Formats: sequence, C-alpha cells, structure tokens
Amino acid sequence: MVGIKKPLLLDLPEAFETERLIIRAPRMGDGHVLNEAISESRERLMPWLPWAVHPQTPDETETIIRGAVARWQKREDLWMLMFRKSDGLCLGRTGLHQLDWAAGCYEIGYWVRTSAEGHGYAREAVAGVTDYAFQNLNAGRVEIRCDRLNERSAAVAQRAGYTLEGTVRNNALSTDGSELRDTLVFALLRAGWQAKRR
Repeated sequence: MVGIKKPLLLDLPEAFETERLIIRAPRMGDGHVLNEAISESRERLMPWLPWAVHPQTPDETETIIRGAVARWQKREDLWMLMFRKSDGLCLGRTGLHQLDWAAGCYEIGYWVRTSAEGHGYAREAVAGVTDYAFQNLNAGRVEIRCDRLNERSAAVAQRAGYTLEGTVRNNALSTDGSELRDTLVFALLRAGWQAKRR
C-alpha cells in the first residue's frame, strides 16, 4: 500500500546528503543566497520558468522563501535548496511538488545555477530526491515534467532512470505567453526504483 493518510502528522527529515550535495528544506534567511543563484541564472531559466522572467530583489526572494517554509510545514509543497558540500554554495532548487499524498504520487522539480551546469548536480539531486520520496513519502510514483524543448531537463530525467510516458500537447503557455507548448511526462514507479537499488 502506498500513500500517506495524514501528511501533517508525518515527521519528515528536513535535510539529507548525497555524494556532493546537501539538500534541505528552505529556512528563513535563505533569500539572499537563493537570489544570487537566480540572478546569475535568469537568462537560462527564463524560457522554462515563468517566475524567472522578472528580476527579483533579495527581499522578494526572502518573501518567497518564507512562504515556502510555511507550505513545507503545512505539507502543501516540499521545496528544497541544493548546497555544494565542498564550499556551501547554493546551487539552485529542487523538491517535490503536486503532492497527491493519498495516491503516493509526487513531482520533482529542479534547476541548477548557470555556473554549476554540466557537472551532474541536477542528476545527483534528482536521484537523491527520488530516494527521499520513495523512502519517506511512501511514493508509488514520482514524475518529472518539462517543456518538450527543454532538452537539458529531459536528459536529466532520462539519466536518472525515469521513463518517458508521453507528451501532453499544447497544455502550457510559453513563459512570454506567445504560444502553446508541449510537456514531456517522465515517471518512475516504486517497482522500478526498487529494481534499480538491487
């Protein structure tokens, strides 16, 4: 049986480590370091993430962080930040979203700051968050969704062992609102995750 009946009563670890990363829940005061990562990476993020279209001040990012802290506590969304172990640099965001606690179905999101791209951090973070979902949230299914044109994001999903299940056509506006775009849907089921760990 998968799923969680009473997520508010679930004691979730707020941090975990992978080989090179510390991945943890947001904390008040994280706005400054996250804002630095966003500011560095806006140009790369703008085609895929609507919130990246407009610049954020550190105070605006801190306000968003504080909302994310509240949503984590209410089990409405499980934002996570990535930090590099070697120097503590905030590398970006990941986490679990679209939480269907009863069905045990969750969606992973991720982005890595521009200067840290190409080093496998996104794949490592996805692998860690995937394990977190199956081990701590009793997941039966974890999804990754991305714009069909976002080849880098799709490659991360594939390298992390997710299966492309299909394309949802014309279901999302481009970030500039000028056209409808397709979304790729990748998934990993509990049985597939267990098989990978054997």
